[in-house]
Amino acid sequence: MSLRVVIVDDHPMFRMGVRSLILSLNGLEVAGEAAGHAAALEVVAATRPDVVLMDLHLGGDSGVDATADLLRRDPGARVLVLTMLDDDDSVFAAMRAGARGYLLKNASPEELERAVHAVANGDVILSGPVAQRALGFLTGARVGGSPFPELTSRELDVLDLVARGLDNLAVARRLSLSDKTVRNYLSAILAKLRVADRSQVIVRAREAGLGGAR
Repeated sequence: MSLRVVIVDDHPMFRMGVRSLILSLNGLEVAGEAAGHAAALEVVAATRPDVVLMDLHLGGDSGVDATADLLRRDPGARVLVLTMLDDDDSVFAAMRAGARGYLLKNASPEELERAVHAVANGDVILSGPVAQRALGFLTGARVGGSPFPELTSRELDVLDLVARGLDNLAVARRLSLSDKTVRNYLSAILAKLRVADRSQVIVRAREAGLGGAR
């Protein structure tokens, strides 16, 4: 019996490509597609697939939120994230929401096939680069010798741009985030580094070598 997959992604061309790929693989079939959070809930409820392929950027929606809602409605649902995002925050947010796997969009067809079967069987699977980052996080061996090991990689990205003098809106545009998300990151950075305001955190960051020209 074939494994039934629902594809959740807001890009029609990407969904079409994934659909074609799945149909070319033995033992897999496409049960449905969705472009956003609400549509994903409806399609999954109607089709009861074996695996949900979930992007994390769904236009104005969040794939993390969609994953959490799917698992609240059906704790037995199996979600495999398929995304371009490989930063720590995205990985751990998706896994905390209940995803059983995390695969990058540059994965090979063979990797996708193995991941779908693994997640359907109840295993947890991470793509190679993501697995290495997760292992480094868990062992305390953060990649790159960060000057602020208490910060996540995305918080470091935000801090570096802030240290360059960019305002929140410019940081948001550079990192493809919302202004609110950047404000939340900055609040977390201030708390973790125990500084009172933006000017103090810029001084700390520049003293540590962040904010330089690249």
